[in-house]
Amino acid sequence: MRPAFVFGTRPEIIKLAPVVRAFDELGVESLLIHTGQHYDYEMSRVFLEELGLDDIDHHLEVGSGTQAEQTGRAMMGIERVLMDEKPDVTLVQGDTNTVLAGALASVKLRIPVAHVEAGLRSFDRTMPEEINRVLADHASEILFAPTEEARENLEREGIVENVYVVGNTVVDAVLQNSELAEKKSNVLERLGLKSGKYILVTAHRAENTDRKENLEKLVEILENLPIKAVYPMHPRTRGKLGEFGLMRRVEVIDNLMITKPLGYLDFLRLERNARLIMTDSGGIQEEAIILNVPCLTLRYNTERPETVKAGGNVLVGLELDRVLHYVDKLLTDEGFYSMMATAPNPFGDGKAGERIAKALLNLWENGELKVTTSRFI
Repeated sequence: MRPAFVFGTRPEIIKLAPVVRAFDELGVESLLIHTGQHYDYEMSRVFLEELGLDDIDHHLEVGSGTQAEQTGRAMMGIERVLMDEKPDVTLVQGDTNTVLAGALASVKLRIPVAHVEAGLRSFDRTMPEEINRVLADHASEILFAPTEEARENLEREGIVENVYVVGNTVVDAVLQNSELAEKKSNVLERLGLKSGKYILVTAHRAENTDRKENLEKLVEILENLPIKAVYPMHPRTRGKLGEFGLMRRVEVIDNLMITKPLGYLDFLRLERNARLIMTDSGGIQEEAIILNVPCLTLRYNTERPETVKAGGNVLVGLELDRVLHYVDKLLTDEGFYSMMATAPNPFGDGKAGERIAKALLNLWENGELKVTTSRFI
């Protein structure tokens, strides 16, 4: 058996690494295809090196562009590789343009698609990610749902065959690497930070950065945070701040430290030692609750509702008063802080990668790893 892994962004690298590792432990060699959706070194290459995935078979270098341009270039490159390599299954993870391109290119070549982290829904079709994850699920033959709630989302859409609830591979990655990060990363010392004395901020999603009025709200939040905040800034956000003439306002905020995107081990250590995390990233919502760090999500919906139900995450949107209310509570109310910090992890036991690899290998050995026609009629 030879599985093909298609990825192009940092979250995909992090979450697919445990599956690649699990296949390796089973004696199965994987085909690694990097689309280059994250083409900046700090956004991708350093992650590959730290996670032991720097031996990539195919670099497609699709780069940036509009949604259609990026997806189209990735799809053409993936198709060429798959036609040459003829893998037994293509694995994609999450909701990026790379995921959609990989799923469509594969299923059109009648190569079965396995979607890792299937069934997530924000129920907001204005988000490009929501379109990607829905279409990828419906193009996939094998669906690995992280939670029972994700499985129920698939069932409501008529997808009930070859659905496995396996947990989330982000747990595997965090458990495998957080202790290593404490030992190997010196990011706190390098940035002059003390554990529990700062807020970690990330924001890059289109709904928060592509409209000036929303980006201004984000800047206003940053201007009013009462303690030091560290913001490893995504190139997308930096570009939009410049485009809208807002970068100068951000640069003069006394309590804000802006850094370049960081490596995985550095970022994990920053997460683990933050007093709280503010983010619009789905993956960081997951990592926060696994690391027992309270999370305030700068969105009005989330495809990770399990984190909210568990009590470790609050949706605050870009409403200044609401954000500052919860920041103040997390800084001054130890009971409230403890409640959020001890919220139970809803994403599994850290063995999702092993379950995924074994399930696919079992399907292949039984001759069941193939594209059927019934789902598409």
